[in-house]
Order: sequence, then C-alpha cells, then structure tokens
Amino acid sequence: MGVYRVSVREARQNFRRLLDQVQAGDEVVVLRRGVEVGRLVRQKRASARLPNLDSFRASVKMEGRPLSQDIAVNRGSYRF
Repeated sequence: MGVYRVSVREARQNFRRLLDQVQAGDEVVVLRRGVEVGRLVRQKRASARLPNLDSFRASVKMEGRPLSQDIAVNRGSYRF
C-alpha cells in the first residue's frame, strides 16, 4: 500500500490507471504546482441501509384532529 503523488496533468492522462491503483488500496495525491489539491482514496465501507420503519409506523397511534386542520383554523384567525 503506497502513496503516489501526481500532477493534475498526469492525473488527467492516466485517470483509469490511478483508479485501479486506488482500488488496489493505494492512495493518490494530486498536486497542482507542487501543492496538494486532492486525494483519491478507497472508500472505507459501503453505506449501511436504513432500517425498515414499517413496524414503528404501525405502532404510532394518532389522536385528535389532523395538523392540517389546525393550521387552516389558525390561518383564518390570524388574517388582518
């Protein structure tokens, strides 16, 4: 696992090869006039899927009138 430093020009010309190196576990530092402007690194892990909330939604019981009705009533009373 190594760190490669490449110029912007070289990165443009060899982007596919650089991605192969990143996929293999290497890190690529992109330099513009000797100053680091970016890094290509392998993603740590795949994003986790969110849990299914169907059972939670089914457990919530609503009481009273819908919020949309309250909003409609309050809008009417605050008009000037």
